Amino acid sequence: MKKVAILQSNYIPWKGYFDMIAAVDEFIIYDDMQYTKRDWRNRNQIKTPQGVKWLTVPVLVKGKYHQKIRDTEIDGKEWAKTHWAMLYQNYRKSPHFTEIANFLEPLYLESEYSHISHLNRNFIEAICKYLRIKTKISNSWDYPLTDGKTERLASLCASAGGTEYISGPSAKNYIDIDVFTSMAIQLTWFDYNGYQDYPQLWGEFTHGVTILDLLFNCGKNAHRYMRHVDA
Repeated sequence: MKKVAILQSNYIPWKGYFDMIAAVDEFIIYDDMQYTKRDWRNRNQIKTPQGVKWLTVPVLVKGKYHQKIRDTEIDGKEWAKTHWAMLYQNYRKSPHFTEIANFLEPLYLESEYSHISHLNRNFIEAICKYLRIKTKISNSWDYPLTDGKTERLASLCASAGGTEYISGPSAKNYIDIDVFTSMAIQLTWFDYNGYQDYPQLWGEFTHGVTILDLLFNCGKNAHRYMRHVDA
């Protein structure tokens, strides 16, 4: 049995994203999809004394044509200093700030990125390394792409040698289960419910913020608040 998950890349995603990566044998970044504005591709949330705030990476959207995520360019470089300054300001008093900053700060201040896919993958891989998630990460363009929304997902899974496809629950609205059945691929829905609260700064607990919030507050104990990440 080989478990495969396929998701579009996100900027510093929340803990559930990494839990799905940890739950499978291969995680395929699906950035051949159309870039969508005001989505998780180039932004995420942090906690501050003033409430939840967005960190948004500026990108270039060229007209109304079908612009793939993988082709979406980052607009400028100043955003990196701004994002790191906001993270420093709001998390410097967290218990594990220094430990996380050791690998995170260079990603912001010593690296350059031309495209959002490249940026997202670098951050995702760095966070996986810290969490000791050893799942293989590949890109959708590493495999042949077929037509059809469900057909393409099933084909990607099969091309990767997958026998079980792990899907986020929102895909229930469009996935044709029969396509996976016809290819002898088991379809399993990932459950994001039931996460425990962890020690968190700044007021009422919020689950949906970037995983950096969990890392800054819990460090190596982050796995205790996730389901598929081992100690």
